[in-house]
Amino acid sequence: MKIIILGAGQVGRTLAEKLANEANDVTMVDQDAGHLKDLQDRLDIRTVRGRASLPNILASAGAEDADMLVAVTNSDEVNMVACQIAKTMFQTPTIIARIREHQYLAERDTLFKQEPRAFPIDVIISPEKLVTAHVQRLIQNPTALQVLDFAKGRVQLVAVSACHGGPLVGKPVSDLRRHMPNVDTRVAAIFRNDRAIVPTGQTHIHVDDEVFFIAAQPDINKVMSELRRLEKPYKRIMIAGGGNIGARLARNLRKDFRVKIIERGLERCEQLADALNGVIILHGSASDKDLLIEENIESTDVFCALTNDDEANIMASMLAKRLGVRTVMTLISNPAYVDLIEDGSIDIAISPQQSTISSLLTHVRRGDIVNVHSLRRGAAEAIEVVAHGDPKTSKVVGRSIDQIGLPEGTTVGAIVRGDEVIIAHHDTVIKNDDHCILFLTDRHMIHDVERLFAVTLGFF
Repeated sequence: MKIIILGAGQVGRTLAEKLANEANDVTMVDQDAGHLKDLQDRLDIRTVRGRASLPNILASAGAEDADMLVAVTNSDEVNMVACQIAKTMFQTPTIIARIREHQYLAERDTLFKQEPRAFPIDVIISPEKLVTAHVQRLIQNPTALQVLDFAKGRVQLVAVSACHGGPLVGKPVSDLRRHMPNVDTRVAAIFRNDRAIVPTGQTHIHVDDEVFFIAAQPDINKVMSELRRLEKPYKRIMIAGGGNIGARLARNLRKDFRVKIIERGLERCEQLADALNGVIILHGSASDKDLLIEENIESTDVFCALTNDDEANIMASMLAKRLGVRTVMTLISNPAYVDLIEDGSIDIAISPQQSTISSLLTHVRRGDIVNVHSLRRGAAEAIEVVAHGDPKTSKVVGRSIDQIGLPEGTTVGAIVRGDEVIIAHHDTVIKNDDHCILFLTDRHMIHDVERLFAVTLGFF
């Protein structure tokens, strides 16, 4: 595909790297010559320096014959105008934009959907919405490191760290069925000392293994209990930062949890108090030790640091953990910081870039791919792909899992057929229109998976 990326920020650079490594024709547009030179030195891509919203710059980037334009500059307005020009002047087939401003998103139908559309954008990516959903799933599933939805939430892929006391720890994966005869699940992958293991029934689970398993949503907690002692459900949530993410999360959680927000800005506190009934709003700093103690941080279940300042999030999280909070979740935009906090002081690092990249890849991948989740800092992927065709036109339809010849390091975890969730086993047969959830321990195998699920022309 010929893809134009507007904006060489963290998301734009990461997306360019992934797409270039997958043999796409990528052009990057940005005003920062340093960022462009760095990308050209490392990647086989074209670069164009200039303002992304100008018609001549888009023309120089090849908008006339591009298959897709992805606008991820730091300005919503630049993204929106650039998309409008690309669609109306150059008829670029697929337009994707990152939009962060809540007011634009609140008027989504009027601005982006109703004809004639003010801004003809095909796909809108909202990092705040993605991060909020991610944190909310983690809060609803205590002890999970990651919770990913597939098939509209019917199936979930969960990452959990195996620990002492888990019934299955030290035993082979095959014991899962003996322990839970009425629950069907599949261990998709195990990461041990950062090394990926594609498990068989004889693979033993060790303490501290990061285990990815897939199951129907109602069965998730039962499977987690096999890998570690289940913790009590969370009840008390404290959120540092009353910005759009913090406010959205509090709004979603307030019916089922006791929620507090700590916000530095007095005016913002007043706005939050008016908008969020049932949520306690505290004016102050999340790094104020006395304030945290006064608000019983030691009896708080989850401390979520969600400001737009990485350093403030990390410091507040470390203080809250030291004062006795049960679980700390920290929003960290700079990937270089993640390595620095892997000493146990922060339980879960939340990356807005990772969530955004995953959503973007869903629309960039070839074939009928419904969901893409980038995992392990981009090293692995989980995807939901729809199988089409018949045994003559498809390499997967009408064949069992062990007949397909999956790429190395790839497992089919589950199949969703209509409303039915089928955990995949070696003799499971794939049918037309099945939603297949796959785990790739090596994302470089994605093209092999795309080709495997491709349909020959005879199908059409």
